[in-house]
Amino acid sequence: MSSTVWEESQGETGQLEDGVTEFSDRERATGDGVVCALEMEATARGVHGKCKLDCLNCDGLIGRNGGDSAQVSVPLSLTGKRSSPMEGENLFRLRDRKFLLEDKKRLCALALGTALLGILLMIIHAEICPFVYKPGSSIALIINCSISLSTGCLLLLIIAFHYKDIRLFVIDHNQVDWRIAMTSHRVLVITVELLVCSIHPVGTYWRAGLPLNTSSTAPLCVSNSHGEALLDVELLLSVLMFLRLYLVHRAILLHSKVLLSASYRSIGSLNNINFTFRFVLKVLMNKHPARTLLVFILFFWLTASWMLTLCERHTQASTGHMDTALWLVAITFLTVGYGDVAPTTSCGKCVCLFTGVMGVACTAMLVAVVTEKLALNKGEKHVHLFMLDIQISKRIRHAAANVLRECWLLHRTNLTKGNRGEHRRHQRCLLEAIRVFRHLRLKQRKLRDYVSEMVDLPKMQMIMCDLSSNWNNSYRELEQRILSMEQKLDELSRCFHQTSELLSQALRHRNPEIR
Repeated sequence: MSSTVWEESQGETGQLEDGVTEFSDRERATGDGVVCALEMEATARGVHGKCKLDCLNCDGLIGRNGGDSAQVSVPLSLTGKRSSPMEGENLFRLRDRKFLLEDKKRLCALALGTALLGILLMIIHAEICPFVYKPGSSIALIINCSISLSTGCLLLLIIAFHYKDIRLFVIDHNQVDWRIAMTSHRVLVITVELLVCSIHPVGTYWRAGLPLNTSSTAPLCVSNSHGEALLDVELLLSVLMFLRLYLVHRAILLHSKVLLSASYRSIGSLNNINFTFRFVLKVLMNKHPARTLLVFILFFWLTASWMLTLCERHTQASTGHMDTALWLVAITFLTVGYGDVAPTTSCGKCVCLFTGVMGVACTAMLVAVVTEKLALNKGEKHVHLFMLDIQISKRIRHAAANVLRECWLLHRTNLTKGNRGEHRRHQRCLLEAIRVFRHLRLKQRKLRDYVSEMVDLPKMQMIMCDLSSNWNNSYRELEQRILSMEQKLDELSRCFHQTSELLSQALRHRNPEIR
């Protein structure tokens, strides 16, 4: 396999350049010992040709791999000589890389689905608990156990995803020890992800077995007998469960057509482009800006409204209802702020503050998208400016004709010596026609200056290419003419030389007669 193919396979994703374990898919475990070939090491060190060592007991490799035994076969050619193992190893790497990427996509989709299921169960639990069943009942315990079970499955899926990511790092960098991939940054990322995904409300477990308080007005399925501290903890844990939505950007990256396209990967690897979520988001904003912003804004409004409702519900305020919370989030997001409703709790104020910050950012992007949609492209702009120039030229001709007409009328009035009123009227009309004429000339000059400032780079490039090609053709023609002149000069010099020899011979023949 050529190095170009390996570089192309390495350019598939910038974020996926992490992680590793050894090639366990291709290794066959044996019970007695290890038989391995040193062809890979010999090839990596540039050792080519015949090798008399067919196999060797790799005790050192056993120690590095934790005592596991494996056997690696050596490919042989038809003549009995060993062929280069790099081609087969690269094929194995590409195959394993493809399988690992498919596994990562599958695990990421399952993790996102499990996270959304846990959030949905938490929302159902918070909405119907005070009305359908009482706090501490068996139904509440079952739903909370389901949330905990989904959280456990999510943690397992996150660990499996990073395990595949580490194996992919091993394949990409041709490493042996998986511990090389466990950098401090990777360990920190895995730890933070596990902590974020493990957050979920657990107040129902504390409530189980205690006497019920039917007069509870808490926003969650927790009795007031535990006090405000437990309510605040449950509220915080419920809101922080939405942090699991960070998995959306990973799913978008792994399932995007940009990452799955071989042309994107090959061209990106040649230009050192990392296929991260930022690049995929830029592509989406360029291809479908309105659709992307609309989906994000609607989803953010609904999420922030429910979080605000959850925060304000136990205060019996108007913002504890979904319709009022949605109105407050909308006017805060659009930075209008009528002042008719306002949050009362610290949690609600934090939600509104975050909504305002996101509203400013989304409004800026929305303005940029609308401006880009309303702007004329190059062709439309050229047509529009050309038609404006034609219209202004017509108006200039009409204004010049009006100036000449008023001049003639004023001259005729002077010749006939009419009344003063008619003379002053023609003078005012002449001055007005001159003013209009000057104004139109100035407008045309500004328009042409604006057109001249619009540098059409492709057109300039084509002009420069044409000039360069013309210069090259002229240079070649000049070279041909110079060569032809040199040839003619050589022929002339040869003719002069032959003529001088003939003259000298003739003089030598005549010289005895003259003497």
